[in-house]
Amino acid sequence: GEDSRSFHVTIQGTPLGITSVGDTPSITTVAGGQLLLECPEDARMPSHIEWHQEGSPLQEDARRQVLAEGRFLQILAVVPADGGEYTCRATSPLGATSLRARVEVHG
Repeated sequence: GEDSRSFHVTIQGTPLGITSVGDTPSITTVAGGQLLLECPEDARMPSHIEWHQEGSPLQEDARRQVLAEGRFLQILAVVPADGGEYTCRATSPLGATSLRARVEVHG
């Protein structure tokens, strides 16, 4: 079969740039902005989606919220500590897919 992956990143505010290192997009943003990461899921089968930051399960709080059954990760009032590698893992009866993005925050 075929396996295609896409990673859409929407940045609200003033992004400094988006580059790609291998298969991992690198997003540069400024502190105080808003970041919205999307984890695409297989439209044919429902998925269970988990978000991780630097390999640890992401803890939601007033600024970091998982929306639409895990499809989106929204970070408000970005701070330098929000930088790092984000991974979303979508698991369905067809298997699992992990997508990564690296976020750099400039203050």
